[in-house]
Amino acid sequence: MIVGALFVSLVSLSGIHGFVLPISSGNLRAVKTTLKMSATAEPLKVAPKLESPPVDSSPQFPKVNGGILIGTRKLAVVTGASSGLGLYGALELAKSGDYYVILACRNVERAESIAQEMGFPKNSYTVLKLELGSLESVRNFVFNLKAFKGPRGLDRLVCNAAVYLPKDPNPRFTEDGFEMSMGVNHLGHFLLTQLLLPDLKKVKNSRVIIVGSITGNQNTVGGGLVYPRADLGNLKGFENGPGFEMADGGKFFGAKAYKDSKVCNMMTVQELHRRYHDSTGITFSSLYPGCIAETGLFREKRGWFRKIFPYFMRYVTGGYVSEAESGQRLFQVVDDDICAKSGVYWSWNGNAQQVGLYDPFAKEVRGAGGAGGEIFENQYSSSTADQKTAQKMYDLSMKLVGLDPNKKAV
Repeated sequence: MIVGALFVSLVSLSGIHGFVLPISSGNLRAVKTTLKMSATAEPLKVAPKLESPPVDSSPQFPKVNGGILIGTRKLAVVTGASSGLGLYGALELAKSGDYYVILACRNVERAESIAQEMGFPKNSYTVLKLELGSLESVRNFVFNLKAFKGPRGLDRLVCNAAVYLPKDPNPRFTEDGFEMSMGVNHLGHFLLTQLLLPDLKKVKNSRVIIVGSITGNQNTVGGGLVYPRADLGNLKGFENGPGFEMADGGKFFGAKAYKDSKVCNMMTVQELHRRYHDSTGITFSSLYPGCIAETGLFREKRGWFRKIFPYFMRYVTGGYVSEAESGQRLFQVVDDDICAKSGVYWSWNGNAQQVGLYDPFAKEVRGAGGAGGEIFENQYSSSTADQKTAQKMYDLSMKLVGLDPNKKAV
C-alpha cells in the first residue's frame, strides 16, 4: 500500500508527465523489484533548482561576419540550448561537424559557460540572446541572427525552450501581457518562426521542429488521464487579447496552462504544414522525446520531488529518457532522412498510450515512450488535430504577436 500511495502522490503532483497504473499484485511485485534495482543502479541526476528571473529584454550588441565561421556547414538555431533537451540536442549537432549551431538563450553568459563545460567543439557555435517572454527580444534576435549569418539562409529551426509553472497560484505575465507559459512556450516561438520563414525558404529541404508533449495529446495516459486536461475551449482568452490568464478564458491553472501551450505548439506544426509546406518545401514536424525527468523544466518543483521523480519515471512508468538520449533523438529529427516528412509527430519506444511493462530479461520497464526503441510516426489526438480550432488559434496568434493573419510570411 505504501508503493500505491507513492504512485498516486507522484501522479497528482507531477501534473505534466504523470501516469496512472492499476496497482495489482503483479504490478506491485514489478514496482518493488524495480525500486530495489534503483537502490543499486547508477544514481540518476536531480533536476536542477534554477532561478526564474523576471523577463529581461535588454538588447545584445549584434555579432557580424558569421558567414566565415559557418563555412559550408548547415546553420541550425536551437532555443533553450543551455539545459536539458536543447543543450544535449545542440551538442549532438555541433559534434557532428555538419552543423554550425546558434544557441538561442536568455542568459548569454550562462550559456557560454555551459557550452565550454560540455565540450562544444571550437568554432561550432555562437550564443545569441533570445528572451521569448518579450516580442521585442524575439525581433532583436532575428535582427542579430541576420546580421551574423548575412544573406545565407537558415537550414534548421528548433523551437524547444519552455517554462512550466505548476505551483504558481496566480499567473506571471510576459513583457507583452501574456500568461508566461503561453507567452514563452507558444507565442514567442510562433513569432520567431514567422519571422524566419523567409530565411528557411532560401534553403532546400530546411526544417522547423517544434517540441511537443504527450501532455497535450489526450490519446495518451499523461494527457488523457492525468488531471487537468488540455482544453483550448473556444479560445476566448486569445480573443480577449493581452491580459488573459488561460486560452479558454478561464482562471489561471498552472499545470493546464503548460498543457494548453503544448497543444498550441502541435497545432502550429500542423497549420504551418498545411499553409507552407507545398509552396516552400520546408518540413514542419514535432516530437516527444520521452520524459526527461532531470531537466530544468521541473525547476519549480519541491526538492524531494526533483530527487524522486527520475527514479519514478525510469523504474515505475517506463517513460524516462536521459538528457543525452533525448539529445540524440532531437538530432535524429533534425538530421535523419527518415524525418524529412512534413506534418509528423515523432516518438520512440511506444506511444505512451499505456504504462510501460516490466521486462524481466532486460530488467527495466519498456514501451511508454522512454529509453530505447525505434522512431515512428505517432498520432495526434483528435483534439490536437482539430483543424477548425487550429486555424482559429493560428490566426488569433498572428494578431497577438502583431502580424496580419491575412498576409503570408513567404
